[in-house]
Amino acid sequence: MSTRSGPIQVAVVDDYDVVVIGVANMLDPYRDRVVVAELDTNKPLIDDVDIALYDSFAQPETDHDEIKTLLDNPLARRVVVYTGNFHPELVSMARDLGVHGYLSKALSGRELVAALEAIHAGETVISASAAQARNTVGDWPGRGEGLSDRESEILALITQGKNNAEVAALTYLSPNTVKSYIRGLYRKIDVESRTQAVLWGVRNGFLPDHRRIEHWRGGP
Repeated sequence: MSTRSGPIQVAVVDDYDVVVIGVANMLDPYRDRVVVAELDTNKPLIDDVDIALYDSFAQPETDHDEIKTLLDNPLARRVVVYTGNFHPELVSMARDLGVHGYLSKALSGRELVAALEAIHAGETVISASAAQARNTVGDWPGRGEGLSDRESEILALITQGKNNAEVAALTYLSPNTVKSYIRGLYRKIDVESRTQAVLWGVRNGFLPDHRRIEHWRGGP
């Protein structure tokens, strides 16, 4: 693939519309440097892009396969994981697969753009493992109801039918920590049982989407 001039072209990849749109909105003020060409939710990449930015929200059980699919796709020059989970096994898995970056959601928009530029220039960028603060920018399902991104991630897994042990394994949290998050999110969405929480999740966007949003705001 030939090298092109102009802003870096990025595809944002995740299973949830609200997540990819949130990342695109965060990048939008920097369109002179980074242009979002495509937003994918459960759809194969179709645009020729410089970087596929893979957001790992609520899909840890499929990260390995989805990252490998992007790495094998000739339309993506580089693949970057964008995440709040820096468990050593996840970082090691991604690096072994050959990702070109593993970036923290604690980065500001300006810092994220600078990291993408460094990756585009040929560097491999891994955010410092100490920078594990949860996401304070972008968007996620349930944010409007006061759910943190971690609470939303856990609710999304519950809505997909995962039990507490599976949620703990997938998120690399202890079972007691998962229970604590679940109690907190129950209070915020005003439910008293897992069944009620699942029904609330189904009604409020906690199941993966299956579509593509073409050419974000006039991107290429």
